[in-house]
Amino acid sequence: MAQETRKQRTVDVLPQDGGWGWMIVAGCFMVTVCTRAVTRCVSIFFVEFQMHFGHDYSGTAWIHSLVDCTTMLCAPLGSFIGNRYSCRVAVILGGLLASTGLVLSSFATSLEYLYLSLGVLTGIGFALSYTPAIAMVGAYFSERKALAYGIAMSGSGIGTFVLAPVVQLLIDYYSWRGALLILGGFASNLCVCGALLRPIAYKEDEVRPLPMDSECGYDVKAPLAGPTEEPLQAKTDSELCSSSSSSSSSSSLSFSCFQSLHEYRFLLMPDFLVLAGSFLFLANGCSLPFVYLVPYALDVGVSHHQAAFLMSILGVVDIFGNISFGWLTDRRWLKRHRNLCYLFAVGMEGLCCLFIPLLRSFSLLIPFSVLYGYFDGAYVALIPVVTSDVVGTPYLSSALGVVYFLHAIPYLLSPPIGGWLVDTTGNYTATFFLSGFSLISSSLLLATVAVIRRCHRRHRDIHGAQPPTGDPCRQSKQADFYITKNKDLMTTNTAATS
Repeated sequence: MAQETRKQRTVDVLPQDGGWGWMIVAGCFMVTVCTRAVTRCVSIFFVEFQMHFGHDYSGTAWIHSLVDCTTMLCAPLGSFIGNRYSCRVAVILGGLLASTGLVLSSFATSLEYLYLSLGVLTGIGFALSYTPAIAMVGAYFSERKALAYGIAMSGSGIGTFVLAPVVQLLIDYYSWRGALLILGGFASNLCVCGALLRPIAYKEDEVRPLPMDSECGYDVKAPLAGPTEEPLQAKTDSELCSSSSSSSSSSSLSFSCFQSLHEYRFLLMPDFLVLAGSFLFLANGCSLPFVYLVPYALDVGVSHHQAAFLMSILGVVDIFGNISFGWLTDRRWLKRHRNLCYLFAVGMEGLCCLFIPLLRSFSLLIPFSVLYGYFDGAYVALIPVVTSDVVGTPYLSSALGVVYFLHAIPYLLSPPIGGWLVDTTGNYTATFFLSGFSLISSSLLLATVAVIRRCHRRHRDIHGAQPPTGDPCRQSKQADFYITKNKDLMTTNTAATS
């Protein structure tokens, strides 16, 4: 009896750097406005929540911490849904959850109610939308990837600059309940943004070879997947039927497990593990200046109006850093050194924090806001680019989920630790030193590993040594398979042969 076998032939495609890709950038820009900018605006409701529910600042501050922490903690869930179905489905589902959470928060009867509705439910919605949208930009851009990410990520700064006064006006006119209700309607625009994230579709004669996007130089290929063939045995008709049914279900289950394992195969890459450790230090240090800049300014005698203006300067310059640094690192003479640019931006942020205890007037704090805001925008735009350079574009969605997951706990714990240091020492010096040394440690960790790898590569070139076989980046091509059902990253043509 003749039996048909299916062979899958996968065509790897190179992003086209333009066309609908700019609509993807616009959609991701609006996603960052509706997620990160709205998250920052939650702090505007603090005084209203305190007065209405009669809680202290620490109890009310947990709302903002929960939104931020849940968004990062559930980032792998957003990547999982984006990989299994599509980025479009993940973003639209996230928009529905975030909008529902904000609308339900407008009917809050207690602070605990807000912990669940605004902190958890809205945070999950933001997580489902944020990571897949960012990963989608990388699927459409190659040559101008840093510029595309710079424009997309600038939505956080621009959105904060525009939304902050608007939210305050909404509170003044409609109370905090009305403002949350309107923000819920605004967050529903995430569904519109999700509709823009059209999967890549290429005709076979239009595809180009996918370049080696990983820093360790291997080309990620799609598998020739199919059920494993078993030795022929004589069986009755009933045995054949039952065997066919059981083998079909078991092969489907094993394929699903195999797929899930290989989507996170980058976790075995030494380069990514080092990058993950660097991100832990980064997340521990980057949030403290945003929390304690205004209190420090007030402590050294700066007026309330001037202290708020420092944050405005930081936010506006952050936008300029997003776009200009993205454009610069896309230049041919800097593209090969994007990792060094990232290290420089993070290291300069750390140095700024170390010098802030010496800045005790408004005129001296302005340069800090300018420099810190610029380099903050620079490294934020480069996080997806550096991650893509390390793991490769096909793994980017899953890798970003892990990267943002690593931000969750430091985001939750570092502000209270900074506050404890202020209470213990009576000043802000230790808090800013913690931030500065954390950022510098993040930069030095990657720099040290880069120097070691460079020396090892030079030694290998001189002595003609072969790379170690245990390195996941140097595995045989049979192990270099990336399996996905996500149609955003590849086009699969299936031909049946008998």
